[in-house]
Amino acid sequence: MSLTRRQVTAAAVAAVPLALAANGTARAAGPRPRTLYLAGDSTAAQKYADAAPETGWGMALPFFLRRDPTVANHAVNGRSSKSFVDEGRLDVVLAAIRPGDILLIQFAHNDEKTTDPARYTEPWTTYQDYLRLYVDGARARGARPVLATPVERRRFDADGNAVPTHGDYPAAMRALADEECVALLDIEALSLALWQELGAEATKTYFNWTDTEQDNTHFNPPGAIAVARLVARELLRTRVLAPRDVVRLHDDIPTSWITWPEAADASAL
Repeated sequence: MSLTRRQVTAAAVAAVPLALAANGTARAAGPRPRTLYLAGDSTAAQKYADAAPETGWGMALPFFLRRDPTVANHAVNGRSSKSFVDEGRLDVVLAAIRPGDILLIQFAHNDEKTTDPARYTEPWTTYQDYLRLYVDGARARGARPVLATPVERRRFDADGNAVPTHGDYPAAMRALADEECVALLDIEALSLALWQELGAEATKTYFNWTDTEQDNTHFNPPGAIAVARLVARELLRTRVLAPRDVVRLHDDIPTSWITWPEAADASAL
């Protein structure tokens, strides 16, 4: 589904931090705070009350960051690197992003859907081509692009080993990051190691397993918090963020901090 012109305009306005609306106030207060824009799929997206307890890791990321940078979560359920662009969603982000901001990009779950031409990309060609649009778009506006390999699903073999599920997509992203000199957060490798450490049974408490659903892709609050912690640690390791920018990396985060607002306009999601 393509965004209408009205929806794109409304989303662009909503994505700009309110502090920027009054230029005089921003100048008087000193340098403009940075914004970390998140482009991705359902594993990172904001979830609403009708989806609880499903939780995107982007909902938990602000718990590990100070007020600078703030997080503008543009990740949307079901999107691939291709469909996010084709629907005009990257245009919305690039219209709002400013010099000094960060664009964090995580796609692959839906790029892998070979039977869906609206979303499918091939790892070593079109997937990399679309990712370059994000990288080049951010750099052209003075912002910093950051690539994050896709968080792993919950899948174990008969011997209890956590199994990778993303084929060549993580390797293709790693190669692109190296080629383009882009900071890389290897969330695929880190999450796979975490699921291995936890084991097949314990990981059920991190994914969206309920009385009526056994979801091995999406997270509940503990899982979203755990993955957001990995992301924050990687942002620090890669020096995208400085030690002064992050908090609570070793602290327990109460799951009660996660909230699911009512969806204001479902047609725009």
